[in-house]
Amino acid sequence: MSMHFKFAVSFVALTLAGAAFAQSSADKPERIRGEIVSFTGSTLKVHRRSGDTVTIDMQESSGVNAVKAIKLADIKPGSFVGAAAMPGPDGKLTAKEVLVFPEAARGTGEGHYAWDLGANSTMTNANVDTVVQGTSGHDLKLSYKGGSNTITVPDNVPVVTLIPATRAELTTGKKVFVVATPTAAGTYGGKFVVVEKDGVAPPM
Repeated sequence: MSMHFKFAVSFVALTLAGAAFAQSSADKPERIRGEIVSFTGSTLKVHRRSGDTVTIDMQESSGVNAVKAIKLADIKPGSFVGAAAMPGPDGKLTAKEVLVFPEAARGTGEGHYAWDLGANSTMTNANVDTVVQGTSGHDLKLSYKGGSNTITVPDNVPVVTLIPATRAELTTGKKVFVVATPTAAGTYGGKFVVVEKDGVAPPM
């Protein structure tokens, strides 16, 4: 694994510590989800889900990765995962997506905190202690510094892992997840991009 990929993976893991990245703060990174309009030179334009189009300046240090779909059965005790989840009527957490981190990213962004994938959504970056087969998926017992929880992962929920990508893959129409910092000029400074590859869009 290259040093660049290690850096990129570690950075995205850190960005998942969403509690530190309040989107209302002008000097804090934001998570941008949408579709690529264009990528020319170092300028990436993304049409966000919210309806607006933003301009992102990609620096030399801006990491680019993609995601690869894997099976729910690939999550084993000892895996380090990031699971976005929503509470059900009974308060139990049900996953909306699960990212299985490469070993190089183990331990980074660890914890349980608010997320912005939907109302009341949370993100848990944690070690998988146990995996129990249920009637509608798998129950993951997760532990992290300071706590633990159990998240139900339905069979139809996206499960992905990170793989290397290049800027040549930032083409019009692809779905992206971008971590970027707002600038005074109204644009963004790109920190990290996860781009769709082989039809697999970043679910986070």
